[in-house]
Amino acid sequence: MRQILLDTETTGLEAELGHRIIEIGCIELLNRRPTGRTFHRYVNPERDIDAAALAVHGISAAALEREPRFADVADELLAFIAEAELVIHNAAFDVGFLDAELARIPGAVRTVASVARILDTLALARRLHPGQRNNLDALCKRYGVDNSHRDLHGALLDARLLGDVYLAMTGGQAAFALDERSVAGESIERAGARTPVRPGAPLVVIAATADELAAHEAMLALVLKTSGRCMWQSFDAAASAVADVRTVSSG
Repeated sequence: MRQILLDTETTGLEAELGHRIIEIGCIELLNRRPTGRTFHRYVNPERDIDAAALAVHGISAAALEREPRFADVADELLAFIAEAELVIHNAAFDVGFLDAELARIPGAVRTVASVARILDTLALARRLHPGQRNNLDALCKRYGVDNSHRDLHGALLDARLLGDVYLAMTGGQAAFALDERSVAGESIERAGARTPVRPGAPLVVIAATADELAAHEAMLALVLKTSGRCMWQSFDAAASAVADVRTVSSG
């Protein structure tokens, strides 16, 4: 599966009030591993930046004067995200801004949802942790993701943190960097290193009986009761929540 971790920075909070995108950061995953491909652009918003927004990301309008306009990078962005699943924290915000920018471009109106699927990790986190804080900083703390270097928000930095959180939240995979090393190893292999070939053997799959499944569930319930937490059930819940969020997003 091809996925794109995506984040934006903006001049303010309301696209409908004319606020604009100033930074776009995307990181490509293939089968939950970073490929090394990214899309990162600063964008000239052609307007002032709210003081509150400036305090969050630290990007001034003066610093963006020589950057391209959104219309200049739109085709490249759409080509990068095409046919992927976009993993976005609070997708309504980023997609709303992207669609507003696309609507300003002359010609047939294009939307993000017309070229890519969308998975909102905020909706996923709310299903997994109802009643708790589920912003990116809170999730980093909950899942042990180091965000101590995040003094200011940045689209590419936040996309990378989102990747760590998303992988931990949906399967216990908590080491984004380890996956990057794995991809590097695969690149070396493609460059000429050979992997030992072992003789194949028929795969025998033995399904659990109804009694065995019942005993398994009873054991999980006992673990949960005695320890207060059962990781296996957490993984099952995460998988179910992802499926639910994808169903809602595609509906």
